[in-house]
Amino acid sequence: MKKLLLTLLLISAIVNAYAQSAAVFGTVKSASDATALPGATVILEGDSDTPNTTITDSEGKFRFERVPAGDYTLRINYLGFQNFTRAVQQQGKSVDLGTLSLQEEATAIKEVQVVGRVPLGDQKGDTSQYNAGAFKTAPDASAEDLVTKMPGVTIQDGKVQAQGEDVQQVFVDGKRYFGQDADAALRNLPAEVIESVQIFDRRSDASEMSGFDDGNREKTMNIVTKPDKRKGQFGKVSAGYGTDDRYMVGAAVNFFNEDRRFTVTGLSNNINMLDFSVGETPGGGMRGRRGGWGGRTPNGIISTNMVGVNYSDMWSDKMEVSGNYSFMNREFDERRYSFQDFTQPIFPGQTYTENRSNITVENSHRFNMRLDYKINERNRLLITPNITVQQNRSNTSLFGTTNWDEGLLNETQDISNSDNASINLNNNIFYSHSFTKPGRVFSTRLRTDYSSNNGDYYRVSNTTYFDGESRNVDLRQYSDTDRRGFSWEGNVSYTEPIGENSRVQLEYEIGNRDNDSDRRTYSFEEQTGRYSELDTIFTSTFKSQYLTQEAELGYQYNTEQMRLQVEVEYQHAQLQNDQQFPRVLNFDRTFHSILPSAQLEYKFSKTRTLFLDYRANTDAPSVEQLQDVYDPSNSVQARIGNPNLDQSFQNRLMMRYRNFDPETNKVFFVFLMSSITQNYIANSTFTLRDEIRLSDDFALGQGARLTRPVNLDGYYNVRSFFNYGQPVSFINANFNVNGGLGYARIPGLNNDQLNYANSTNMRLGLSLSSNISEKIDFNISTSSSYNIIENTQLTNQDNNYFNQSTQLRYNWIFWKGMVYRTELNHQYNSGLSAGLDPNYLLWNMSISKKVFKNQKGEVSLSVNDLLNQNVSVQRNVRSDYIEDVQTNVLQRYFMLTFTYNIRNYSGKLPENMDGNQNERGNWRGGRPGN
Repeated sequence: MKKLLLTLLLISAIVNAYAQSAAVFGTVKSASDATALPGATVILEGDSDTPNTTITDSEGKFRFERVPAGDYTLRINYLGFQNFTRAVQQQGKSVDLGTLSLQEEATAIKEVQVVGRVPLGDQKGDTSQYNAGAFKTAPDASAEDLVTKMPGVTIQDGKVQAQGEDVQQVFVDGKRYFGQDADAALRNLPAEVIESVQIFDRRSDASEMSGFDDGNREKTMNIVTKPDKRKGQFGKVSAGYGTDDRYMVGAAVNFFNEDRRFTVTGLSNNINMLDFSVGETPGGGMRGRRGGWGGRTPNGIISTNMVGVNYSDMWSDKMEVSGNYSFMNREFDERRYSFQDFTQPIFPGQTYTENRSNITVENSHRFNMRLDYKINERNRLLITPNITVQQNRSNTSLFGTTNWDEGLLNETQDISNSDNASINLNNNIFYSHSFTKPGRVFSTRLRTDYSSNNGDYYRVSNTTYFDGESRNVDLRQYSDTDRRGFSWEGNVSYTEPIGENSRVQLEYEIGNRDNDSDRRTYSFEEQTGRYSELDTIFTSTFKSQYLTQEAELGYQYNTEQMRLQVEVEYQHAQLQNDQQFPRVLNFDRTFHSILPSAQLEYKFSKTRTLFLDYRANTDAPSVEQLQDVYDPSNSVQARIGNPNLDQSFQNRLMMRYRNFDPETNKVFFVFLMSSITQNYIANSTFTLRDEIRLSDDFALGQGARLTRPVNLDGYYNVRSFFNYGQPVSFINANFNVNGGLGYARIPGLNNDQLNYANSTNMRLGLSLSSNISEKIDFNISTSSSYNIIENTQLTNQDNNYFNQSTQLRYNWIFWKGMVYRTELNHQYNSGLSAGLDPNYLLWNMSISKKVFKNQKGEVSLSVNDLLNQNVSVQRNVRSDYIEDVQTNVLQRYFMLTFTYNIRNYSGKLPENMDGNQNERGNWRGGRPGN
């Protein structure tokens, strides 16, 4: 029956592929002066289909492909213009709507309209639109600096968030910019080119291709540029040298020619800068939240050399192409001190202290591409390949000691170096076909992923155990690692409308994950002077296959106010492991799972939305967790895999509520997520009372810890987040308050006794960002977090700790092009281990002078960490211990920097506009205004 149904579906797809197809297209312009309006939201609504939405391009043009025959309503929304509505009849032929003229709105929003002030923005359907001219930034500010002044847009953990969610996509005039790297896109676009900003929820690629709304949304920004800024070259170059031989040379240059956009970035420095963009400030230390560590100050001393290229273009009316390439060379110099306090020790008062030094050199090539080809009105092809080639060389030394109430249990000293090379290739291919019947869609997807890792590892270690008499265990080893993996996943889906507002989807998916890991470890032989003796304790040859098949049935009910979706999936999974070393082991395991899911999206109004999402899923253990071989990196804290692990099963419930008032620009967002995991992959840890001899040459002695992954029930995780923001008029600023409550219950086995580490986190934060003038710009924020740690075993190990982080950023342009910039970051931590610094103030500052015509140049003297107090402290909570970690960081240096801003625009204003009207402040979306 299944084969017959699939055959009928394929025959139907082939027949309909040659059926008559049609498109609906047109051009949106201003009725007053006939200028094009790029970035307008265009919605095509049918009686029995989910509305299609698109955005006009730089010439005001829009196009809907694969529009079935029927009657439709076309709606156009645009900031500063009246809503446009028109009936459209599709009779099997392409419909050219010609030029659609929009009338300007007579008045702006009353509640935010102030004499002499530009309106902040408007709400058009599900799209929030803001006028860039209503927000004041410095002349050389980036798009990131601009958008974070808008209501509901903040920085959280180093990521730009809008209305409480991470911004995942950035479009410029309706076209993708910098692919999936939204933060890089916002940092590489100058604020001065922006006319308006639109914020909306974009459906996922899978949803758009299948025609079945999966509820997954990507918070997206569309930046509408000024017409005269769409052609030209703009960016920034900077060079500086400072004390302690600190240096920095960087450049980021954009080449824009309407749809064709080309960006080149380059950087060489030893001051922990990880990238360079047009939003950089002098000296590199004035970077605040930026970096690749989620907004935290990078640990260690990092030297980076990189070059990157970003490209996007329309190769034809039907094909959009974008891609990124980067080469990066980095050197990490990290020194780390860690202290572990065990929750359930065999030896009273047992602790572990470690000092580790690591120098790593990393070279990487990364390439990704997106090709979106709309073959015709009914067929679409989407291809997204990614390639990463990487090499790492590392030298590590550590010294660790285990103590208890009566003294020293053991100590270990380990020196190692490694050289690894890896390749990762993955690709996604989507294809969809829309039938003549509205809502009937066939789609298919194929994902492939290949990885390879090869490396050499040398290690010399000496471990001493103090169990009555001192005993030494010496190791001198060489390991040769060869790991390869290939996975693929394919699916087909068929969507069929039933009735006016409902549709069903049938989907079949099959995939396989094939991993082959071979690690041979040899001991050094004094007689031969070579690494020639195979050490089977540390040797592993392991193959794993994880084959899954899934059949899914989904139902969706969709109206303008509500979307309800229910799906049920049957999953058949087969896990097969074959091992030769350190012992022969073969087994084949089969899992059967029923995975339900449900979604409810309810719109109380156009600006108030509630979203509920329940999902069940499974997760297979990794190859490293399955391998029954000892990890040799630390002799007194050994780890070993477990080939008997089962897959875990998770139930997750998520709730999201959003309310945005376009008249007052107040935004309120609440997020709640909870999950329960069965067969959670936890740690089982044994602290040895007596020696265990694993071979003639290797033994684990008293006080050593052996950790092995096991399946345990009882894992819970609940977390919440809220954000409230609004403008405050008395100082022309935006105010935000956010916070959250989280709880996690982590199971673990400590010496065969079950312990739950219960962690409760409470967080509250406030921020205020200025909107006073282009000469004064500040942002002040503070965030407090209180953590409660409770254990079900040995409650005397419970621990509470508090963290507060406060930041101030202030820029002031004063007398004759002089600029003063300062950033302060104060951190306070209580409840940490003895010897760690709980309190520090990081203060960065610069004084600059603008030079050259139009003040495009700037000479700056900056200081990073003026008070020389910068530290890095982090707490980690595990089921069997609490760990405090302190790492070396970049401290005080002075730097003299020269910066030049490139601004060369060749675009033209409409003929009826003069050059004096080209200042930021015009808010009609794509054309200058009065």
